[in-house]
Amino acid sequence: MIRVDALWLAIEPLDMRAGTEAALARVVRVFGAARPHHAYLFANRRANRMKVLVHDGIGIWLSARRLHQGKFVWPKDSGSTLSLPPPQFDALVLGLPWQRIGEAGVICVL
Repeated sequence: MIRVDALWLAIEPLDMRAGTEAALARVVRVFGAARPHHAYLFANRRANRMKVLVHDGIGIWLSARRLHQGKFVWPKDSGSTLSLPPPQFDALVLGLPWQRIGEAGVICVL
């Protein structure tokens, strides 16, 4: 299991052809650095694919997820980055409306 203490979402789309080096370069450009035990999330322009780059303290992991139907709910205009609590991350990767998940997994109306 990979320990992740902080989850960060980048608003600007990433070309899904990007490999580990290109994704890492984007993390450094957008977030300033790739910090140990942090995960960085990117989506493509259509928001049906996502890549997650994780620095585990020793090396870098890059994983991808693709939805066969629908889109990930991705913010449009909230700055360049956003921090996510774990319950919101869990909802996001499932393709659910993560913005409605509050503290302790409570669903609230925005």
